[in-house]
Amino acid sequence: MQIGNKATLILALLVAMLFGGNAVQAQTIQRSVWDIALKSGETTELGDVYWIASNCKSMLKGTPAVEILDGPPGVTVAINAAKVVPHYYSCSNPVVGGKLVLTASDIQDYSYTRLVLRITYKTVDGERQRSENFNISLFPPS
Repeated sequence: MQIGNKATLILALLVAMLFGGNAVQAQTIQRSVWDIALKSGETTELGDVYWIASNCKSMLKGTPAVEILDGPPGVTVAINAAKVVPHYYSCSNPVVGGKLVLTASDIQDYSYTRLVLRITYKTVDGERQRSENFNISLFPPS
């Protein structure tokens, strides 16, 4: 075995030891950018929000929070507390989390813009943040 291969193997083992026992799987929305269209007054559920360990147990200490960092006027976002099932990670039992909900209210003119959200998770290991990006088309009432 060459020295470079030994070093690579040792590094891989160290990483596995450091993160293997406390591996964390999180997340919610799996796409990097979504395209959404809403009429004035409409609400849509964007997805489940959770933070889990590799054993499918929640690591949250409360409902995650969300804020709009950039986006059009008339749009609000919230996370409604809920038990969710992290199917993406092959988990079968519900965990503490929430539903990410987007509402368009009082839209007067058509617009197409980027919406940037920051989700804050309060976990047993401390506060974690993640951002999500959406392309959003807004339509006035018909």
